[in-house]
Amino acid sequence: MTATVIPDFVRPRAVAGAACLAPWGERAAGVPGAAGEELPKLVGFVLSRFSPIVNAAVVECLGDPNSDFNRVGTAGPRTAMVLTTMYGDTVTGDTATARMVEGQVHSPLLFFQSVTTSILGNLTKRYGITGPLTSLSHLTDPAGQALLLADSLLESDAVDQVVVVGVETAANERARSVQDRMTAAGESPGALPVSDAAAVVLLRKTGPGTEELSLLESSITEPDGPVAPEYGWLSGLVAAGRARTEDAA
Repeated sequence: MTATVIPDFVRPRAVAGAACLAPWGERAAGVPGAAGEELPKLVGFVLSRFSPIVNAAVVECLGDPNSDFNRVGTAGPRTAMVLTTMYGDTVTGDTATARMVEGQVHSPLLFFQSVTTSILGNLTKRYGITGPLTSLSHLTDPAGQALLLADSLLESDAVDQVVVVGVETAANERARSVQDRMTAAGESPGALPVSDAAAVVLLRKTGPGTEELSLLESSITEPDGPVAPEYGWLSGLVAAGRARTEDAA
């Protein structure tokens, strides 16, 4: 096993909640967190599973937004959200491009949901979250980079907790082409999940009554291999949720 080297500014954070969700159907058979049925439609979002699976995973992690006992509670002004992905909503992007090339009228809904923070805006309104929103893309370590950003946000005096969301839709021809080109060039792209998938981790500042977990260590290096290989690069976030669950048991 290779020793783990963690940057000096990275500190363990308390994991207050976690959820992972893979899609329904044959491709998700045996995958941890696989949905038993098709996810409900989300008003304002069409065609793609990107936003619905983010919505379902966040609600599972944070609890019902209409409940007074969800994990955001009154901390909305001091809650941040970070969404990370390799390729974003490829279904929406490619559908909009194809329609434009074919001379079809552009759909306002596709323009709206092509922005990855659109689903974050939907969720923040329902949960009363008014802290910073960030969306990032990284081709080699999306989970690790998102967690480093979350750690940086938690270092500030303005944020007490961060909702980290990782999401990837099933690889299409364009995503597979990019993966192949990076590999051929000697680069190491992050592994893609077997199908649409999302993982959410709620991080809080450590303090009295919280428990520290070395989340970043397992997510950045994974010296013993990914805990859930079916989730690809999302495995680091799934590992965080499992660590919390195992410790609680």
